[in-house]
Amino acid sequence: MTDPRFYKKKGPFTLAELAAYGQCEIGRGDPLLVIEDVAPLDKAEPSCVSPFLKSKYEETLVNTKASACILSSEMVKKAPGHLALLISKYPYRSYALIANTFYPKEKKKGDIAPTAIIHPSAKLGKDVVIGPMSVIGANAELGDHVEVGPLAVIGDGVVVGDNSVIGSHVSISHAVIGKDVHIKPGAQIGQSGFGFFMDSGDMGGHVPVPQLGRVIIHDHVEIGANTTIDRGSGNDTIIGLGTRIDNLVQVAHNVQFGKGCVMVAQVGVAGSTKFGDYVAAGGQAGFADHLKIGSGARIGAQGGIMRNVDPGEILAGSPAMPLKTHYRQVAVLKRLAEEDRKKV
Repeated sequence: MTDPRFYKKKGPFTLAELAAYGQCEIGRGDPLLVIEDVAPLDKAEPSCVSPFLKSKYEETLVNTKASACILSSEMVKKAPGHLALLISKYPYRSYALIANTFYPKEKKKGDIAPTAIIHPSAKLGKDVVIGPMSVIGANAELGDHVEVGPLAVIGDGVVVGDNSVIGSHVSISHAVIGKDVHIKPGAQIGQSGFGFFMDSGDMGGHVPVPQLGRVIIHDHVEIGANTTIDRGSGNDTIIGLGTRIDNLVQVAHNVQFGKGCVMVAQVGVAGSTKFGDYVAAGGQAGFADHLKIGSGARIGAQGGIMRNVDPGEILAGSPAMPLKTHYRQVAVLKRLAEEDRKKV
């Protein structure tokens, strides 16, 4: 159950109301059944609704105390008779919508900490929240309902759109940020990229190349804690609409993401690589520079991408290869190792 010290709950709601909010259908149960909270199957109390997402948790489903369950039509036969059912094509999506109904993000009342440092030329929208010891630079622009956490730095000329949240200890420079963007604590946005002429030792040392581009972050983007996104060297670094970037991800200069991309923790992307829409990469995947990654491509965890990727390709391994080829290679290596062990 959620801790009321940290989360404010709305409700209760009827089963019919939750079906509407969750964009699902009532498969069984009284539409007027009152539901008071969301909870995992194994933690739920009566009057809670829980998601059932994987058949391997069938025993938990059978033993749950929840009053209602969100599940797919294929899973209905596994549900015990006491449960009211909300049937959805995408149960996890419906659960997310319902959970957001119980725990909506509330807009805070405007509040500027007395220890914040705000340049006189900065422009602040309505009901802006600026935390203690934060710095807002010259000619920076913050839209309505923007939240800036403690010790964050919004550099000169940076633009932050309405309803965006900038976490504590975030540093942003040379960036234009859209609406409803969430940048989590410790992220560093807009610093100069890794750009220099590499000296072999006989010309007086490495020569830095000025990084003259920006970071453009479109609406509804989420950027994880301690992630770094370098500004462009000439062209802009672009984070497309609705993209999700996890914690500890490195995005180099001139990288461009299309819409809805997903980069899981510790992904590294070298300079000038361009992604289509809805590309997903698992944790610790790495991308070489100047590549083109087609829309809908999927990259397995720790995948090493050293070539262009066609739209819809599914790759794994390092160097990355088609998923079935990777599994075959793993199987062959396992068999060879077992045969070698038997010889000893």
